[in-house]
Amino acid sequence: MNGPPAQPIPPTLEALNARSLPQWYDDAKFGIFIHWGLFSIPAFAPRTGSITDAFKSDYARAVAMVPYTEWYANAIKIAGTPSAGFHAAEFGNRPYTAFKQDFLDGLKQWQPHEWAETFRAAGAKYVVLVTKHHDGFCLWPSGVANPHEPDWFTARDVVGELAAAVRANGMRFGVYYSGGIDWTFNREPLRTLFDFLGSMPGGDYPAYAMAQARELIARYGPDVLWNDISWPTGLDPLLGLFADYYTAVPEGVVNDRWAHAKFATKLLRRKTVRRVADYLARRYIDKHPEAVNGVVPQAVPHSDFRTPEYTTFKTIQKRKWEATRGMSHSFGFNRNDREEDYAPGETLLADFIDAVAKGGNLLLNVGPRGSDAQIPAAQLARLKLFGAWLAENGHAIYGTRPWQGRGDTPEAETACGLPVRFTQSGGTVHLIVLGKPEGNRLVIRNLALSGSARVSDGAPVTLETDGPDLVLNFGKPLDGRFAPVISIETGIIAR
Repeated sequence: MNGPPAQPIPPTLEALNARSLPQWYDDAKFGIFIHWGLFSIPAFAPRTGSITDAFKSDYARAVAMVPYTEWYANAIKIAGTPSAGFHAAEFGNRPYTAFKQDFLDGLKQWQPHEWAETFRAAGAKYVVLVTKHHDGFCLWPSGVANPHEPDWFTARDVVGELAAAVRANGMRFGVYYSGGIDWTFNREPLRTLFDFLGSMPGGDYPAYAMAQARELIARYGPDVLWNDISWPTGLDPLLGLFADYYTAVPEGVVNDRWAHAKFATKLLRRKTVRRVADYLARRYIDKHPEAVNGVVPQAVPHSDFRTPEYTTFKTIQKRKWEATRGMSHSFGFNRNDREEDYAPGETLLADFIDAVAKGGNLLLNVGPRGSDAQIPAAQLARLKLFGAWLAENGHAIYGTRPWQGRGDTPEAETACGLPVRFTQSGGTVHLIVLGKPEGNRLVIRNLALSGSARVSDGAPVTLETDGPDLVLNFGKPLDGRFAPVISIETGIIAR
């Protein structure tokens, strides 16, 4: 899908920031994230609510209390945490490294083409695999030796096999890499926010991370280069990496989690500096709890899209963005999750529609089990819901852009209180009702639109006005399906 290499791009901010966003990414709208690794064997994190809740309620050890199972290797180092207690009871003194063999045993049951077919049926247009998380374990046979943990990778080329399966099913393939954190290079137990942010390894780690990132690009030509947390080199080497990546993958995109190493990075390695920063952060959270919701990465010199995590934006964004979240409070599979811990499928779908209406994509995570390499039934059910809805209504999602007929907030409401979102393709405006309306008539408050209208199955809709409101009259009654789409051919193309 990447085509021949492009002409070399100069490794300057001016050249990189002048590059246009590849259209495929803006059109795709829906991607699948995969968090799967050694942490999927113990598959444990406390049921503390969201990551935000953990920092609000237990800041002093929040990093070990978050609901992310992929942070298990750190959490078990902190005495008195639920993870440490679970590990002692379930595994005794067994080290985290011993989970490698369990994972390799489960990997024997893995069928990458089954995964890819599932994601395609769900309506996904791209897939991003976690190739190395914070525990440093690599899902490809890396030729870059880890000086602190020998053979810390799979001999089976998980990345390559999944890339081939995903592309064979007509989707794009991307790689996630934890550039800012690697617990094989820095084994310090992390408790607070600034313990975490200040733990980016120095020494031999920057060269290691750079070599692995370049190896992933050379071997797999990823359509998405998705780094996490931060980046351990200075700005100039990072810009060189981006320039070489775009040259090798002309339609590639990079996310916004590339805050490069600088003087402040070295300062945060000092405990006294971290404690002062933690004191100020905790005071802010205590005074402004309503302002702390999810994770929004800081601005960086260059990126193609932003990545809010477990949160969203309230208005149409000028820059491309991608909401990312798990189906529950964790990305990796959590054995503690019950049905009520998973977001309802219709909630996930509504959040997806809301993101698209505001110029975003959704990167929805699946967390397969480590024991048998299978995707849990609760997650499959939600993927099936996405697939069924997109099969009928994808014309109002794929390739669309935000409709700005209501300014930068593409929202409205029906007379019965159901939220409405808008997208636009060419001269057609799509109204998507985030609810289950029924009957022959629907009133949209304070909306003026005219043109030929229809629902997704082609049934006609006639439009009339009632004062400031738009009245939709359906030739075939709405039957209570979630999020029906009404497409109105206005003939007015957004500029």
